[in-house]
Amino acid sequence: MNYRDLEAVRQIVDNATGLELTYAYDDLVFPDKGAFIIQFDDSNTDNLFCYFQKGCNPKDQKNIFASLSNEASKMKGTIELKGNYTLEQQDENIQIKFL
Repeated sequence: MNYRDLEAVRQIVDNATGLELTYAYDDLVFPDKGAFIIQFDDSNTDNLFCYFQKGCNPKDQKNIFASLSNEASKMKGTIELKGNYTLEQQDENIQIKFL
């Protein structure tokens, strides 16, 4: 398993958006409010993936992604926009669907 620098992601998200991280599971990081998810790129530790919740305002998405990209580059990293996602409650579990 590759090293995943959760603290670096926390700094990028906080500096770019002011949001705190609320949950991390495996290679996914969930910031507060759920507008987007960050995913670690296990093939390149300097790169992250970003997915926005389906229905996120395109203008907000563009602004948030630009801020995230700027903060990632300050830390000598990159972030790629990968698409959208939805969350579905299934009993006591939550299913994430990447679109």
